[in-house]
Amino acid sequence: MDTARTRAATLRELLARYDHEYYVLDAPSVPDAEYDRLFRELQQIERADPALVEADSPTQRVGAAVSGAFAAVHHPLPMLSLNNAFDDDEVLAFDRRVRERLTEEGLPVAQLRYSAELKYDGVAVSLRYERGLLAQAATRGDGTTGEDVSANVRTVRAIPLRLLGIAPAVLEVRGEVLMYRRDFDRLNERQRAAGEREFVNPRNAAAGSLRQLDPAVTAARPLRFFAYGVGEVAGAALPGAHSTLLDWLAGIGLPVGAERSVVDGPQGLLGFHRRMQSLRPRLAYDIDGVVYKVERRDWYDAIGFVARAPRFALAHKFPAEEALTELLDIEVQVGRTGKLTPVARLHPVFVGGVNVTNATLHNEDEIARKDLLIGDTVVVRRAGDVIPEVVRALPERRGEPPPRRIFTMPRACPVCGSAVVREEGEADWRCVGGLYCAAQRKQALLHFAQRRAMDIDGLGEKRVDQLVDAGLVRTPADLYRLDVATLAGLQRMGATSAASLVEAIGRSRRTGFARFLFALGIRHVGEEVARVLAQRYADTDALMREDWAALVAAKAAAQKDNARRRARGEPVGPVPLERIGPEIVASLQRFFGEPHNRQVIAELQRAGIGFVRQADAGERLAGRTFVVTGMLPTMSREQAHEVIRRHGGTVASSVSRKTDYVVAGQAPGAKLERARELGIAVIDEAILCGMAGESTQRQAPDNPNLSVKRDPA
Repeated sequence: MDTARTRAATLRELLARYDHEYYVLDAPSVPDAEYDRLFRELQQIERADPALVEADSPTQRVGAAVSGAFAAVHHPLPMLSLNNAFDDDEVLAFDRRVRERLTEEGLPVAQLRYSAELKYDGVAVSLRYERGLLAQAATRGDGTTGEDVSANVRTVRAIPLRLLGIAPAVLEVRGEVLMYRRDFDRLNERQRAAGEREFVNPRNAAAGSLRQLDPAVTAARPLRFFAYGVGEVAGAALPGAHSTLLDWLAGIGLPVGAERSVVDGPQGLLGFHRRMQSLRPRLAYDIDGVVYKVERRDWYDAIGFVARAPRFALAHKFPAEEALTELLDIEVQVGRTGKLTPVARLHPVFVGGVNVTNATLHNEDEIARKDLLIGDTVVVRRAGDVIPEVVRALPERRGEPPPRRIFTMPRACPVCGSAVVREEGEADWRCVGGLYCAAQRKQALLHFAQRRAMDIDGLGEKRVDQLVDAGLVRTPADLYRLDVATLAGLQRMGATSAASLVEAIGRSRRTGFARFLFALGIRHVGEEVARVLAQRYADTDALMREDWAALVAAKAAAQKDNARRRARGEPVGPVPLERIGPEIVASLQRFFGEPHNRQVIAELQRAGIGFVRQADAGERLAGRTFVVTGMLPTMSREQAHEVIRRHGGTVASSVSRKTDYVVAGQAPGAKLERARELGIAVIDEAILCGMAGESTQRQAPDNPNLSVKRDPA
């Protein structure tokens, strides 16, 4: 008895504090699931021994005390809360109790139907309309007395100031003020930019916005409203069914949720619950369950009430999306592109309908921002199919065991041991051993083999998976050791396919240096940067010998000298790697300075990789700038770009006065019009190939877009 009394007192104290945080301070410290668990425990204790029920018990009232910041509003009809169901059995029991009550009252149980709707995760309010005009708005408060928030509610554009078509003496509309998720995200972005405290969730943001002392602040917050019932009514005849009442409210200009239905029996209730749970992630706003109400409103008094809730209605909650657990450790995973992601290892907790043991932590900055320590009690959230995440820690519990530890990001890749770096302005750390790291292996091979890189036909995603999973290929250099016999032994790979792949790999040994550089997958080195580097450096040995610090100093000195020349009106001088910025230089230095990468490059050289220099193809298009538009007869735009660049030309993405030729195909678009405006020569694919000294696969058809002869000199 003493143990139960002590526990009940502890629970009352805890729940009172959590109520105050939630309803008055708008700063909840525990998830709803934790509150619900404690509330149900107190209910069970009081149910077992009614003598333990105290007048101030949270089970005897709906909400919390009124804040002194707003005038008090007495509700003529109490704004009751609803009993909660957390599993199917409790829903079956609710239906059974309703049927038993109807039978006792001599009402036709066969006519029993239910109205099913969403349980919005917002703030309950009462809107009092007098003669059709909004006269007052109040929060629920403790269910009997709420807070006057009329000035703030008037700023919510979803709430009409005048009803449509009717003007009853009194119509009290009850509903929920909430905030859409996208609006919540934008609000927190503004809070961060202004250096203000961020809101925990959309419900918290809606509550904080509705209870502002300055209505101008509320007006700037994107609040919404859904009506779900009525309170006091005078001078209006209401529909007899709840679903019809909601339609009627919508007809007089009040927002009503679209996701609702009238169902028969417990299976109809449970079916609606399942449908809404699957729909939940796609809704624009948060819900935490569904609500069932007996459809016939004239039966409500007969079915009756309990101390804090009606017997004719029930809230069927979804599995909690937030729960408390312990952060056991933080481990680091390496992604396909080398990104290091910290992952929380959690004490198993049931949240969002599944047992969760891991959760994403995004990056090092996010861990610091949330002030997470290994060993903390943390709030974990999982909504729908969204990856679980750690929302925040509860630092007030750090006085309890176990001891806490600070997490630090490793300075070497946990997979391959290569260096990890974090570039200026970025949140993520990355492994630089791209050619060697097992975590990046498949991504590196796919990039290496793609058409714009080494162009190894037949080496797609499924084949790469097969080669890596079989242990045949670890780095790109291993590709050149494959033979027909080895490949033919793989599943779904016959001798003909194996021979074709070996031949394609063999052809890739002779390639352009720019293609090879691009194939290496160096961060920030795309095709254009690779071409610039290939013009300066003969091969990878030259790049690995480069004194990058000296290069950066030379670039800075040349740029400074050119600034002085411009000021004097003199011609500017050359700048080493003029189009290569410091971010790219740093990336090159890291990549070629990593021993693992140098080892793979040496193996590629031993495999016979050789480079065809751009000069070998001639410089027939040197000094000319081309823009390609429309669909060409025999080649793609990328192939046309390759022809231009192979012969020394420059490709631009837009037409300007610096453009020499526009290569036009079918359906060329606005670029052709721009070329004509500027008087720029327009040619077709056949003319381009003729200028480059290459032949097309077939004769191009007559093109009415041309504005030069077929052999421009």
